[in-house]
Amino acid sequence: MNKTYFITGIGTEVGKTMVSAIVTEALQADYFKPIQAGDLDYSDTHKVKAMLSNSKSKFFDNAYALKTPMSPHAAADIDNLEIQLKDIQRPETENTLVIEGAGGLLVPLNSKDCIIDLIEKTDKIILVSRHYLGSINHTLLSIEALKSRGFSNIGMIFSGDEHPTTESIILEKTNLTCVGRIEEEAEFSKAVVSKYAQKLKLNIEKL
Repeated sequence: MNKTYFITGIGTEVGKTMVSAIVTEALQADYFKPIQAGDLDYSDTHKVKAMLSNSKSKFFDNAYALKTPMSPHAAADIDNLEIQLKDIQRPETENTLVIEGAGGLLVPLNSKDCIIDLIEKTDKIILVSRHYLGSINHTLLSIEALKSRGFSNIGMIFSGDEHPTTESIILEKTNLTCVGRIEEEAEFSKAVVSKYAQKLKLNIEKL
């Protein structure tokens, strides 16, 4: 069975798209972002595609491409839509698939479902955490949410400037595997993404 990696984060703007690009490049995987809200002219799919060096990866269209950069449920309402889980079908591929979520795990899609409801039990989950005041709480709550749903195949990637006391207490309390860390880079060029892809490839594959 083909592997699927679900990339999620403790919130918005924590580095999910950069991590998605790195994982996609490391595995020469295919990429799928089910829901894009806003920035349709330069979406996360466009960004990931621009950062990859390999020619094997395929990029699938969003199930929902919403015009407004807001929570999916609100952006859909503006577009006179209601997001339905049944309309979010994973693309068929023989390749490994990387799926990037939107915002955090409990970002609402509609009155009932959240981003976490897009994750399947067989997925390998990578949670992206970035240090800021309150990020330990947000990280631990995200892990609790995943574990409460029965997910156990979870790895951590820390992004941004290193903060040893934050990272060590998170790993100590959760006993999760640290896949690696992404430094605060001036830009995420193809060369930078390729560097991290090579560095983290074995850890990603072992997850």
